[in-house]
Amino acid sequence: MADAILEQISENLIKGRAPQVKELVQQALDKKVPVADILNKGLVAGMGVIGERFKRNEVYVPEVLIAARAMSAGMSILKPKLVEAGVKAKGIVCVGTVKGDLHDIGKNLVCMMLEGAGYQVVDLGVNVDTEKFVKAAQENKAQVVGMSALLTTTMGAMKTTVDAFKEAGLYGKVKLMIGGAPVTQSFADEIGAHGYGPDAATAVDVANRLIGK
Repeated sequence: MADAILEQISENLIKGRAPQVKELVQQALDKKVPVADILNKGLVAGMGVIGERFKRNEVYVPEVLIAARAMSAGMSILKPKLVEAGVKAKGIVCVGTVKGDLHDIGKNLVCMMLEGAGYQVVDLGVNVDTEKFVKAAQENKAQVVGMSALLTTTMGAMKTTVDAFKEAGLYGKVKLMIGGAPVTQSFADEIGAHGYGPDAATAVDVANRLIGK
């Protein structure tokens, strides 16, 4: 019985039906389905499918955004229950677009994908300076910090931030991952970033690897 409703949650999420997802999550809670199961076998499973399809170019940004909205609808009911049940997030990730860059679609997608994979995400917004990245990592006890840049001119800010983490003695304790249209694996290696994701779905794989989940 529980499996059927979890499957429905997952299927409706994939189709981006936010009201149905919200309703089904509530039904699952009423039927005493374990909160962790609703999260992992319902919501996260659905976002996982979307992530895989996105990687294979079978769905595009609008579908991902719609699915993520459905995920958020389900999470709005589930979040307090997860806290009560003591279900821990897989990890804490701070994400922001670097200083001088105001692009946020890629960053928002990464945040949604990470949340959809069971991470607690701290969205730092756009035009985030180096100090803010370091401070946010310390205050939130983040295991990973994600930086996004869409302009070649702002990529330098990624190196400045990596260097600041080294100076603060956090480099390695906090893993740094980068992404964005002009960013490459070789650039990540060059500046000493721990991970690089070519797209939002891959960012989840990178975070999983860095946190060792």
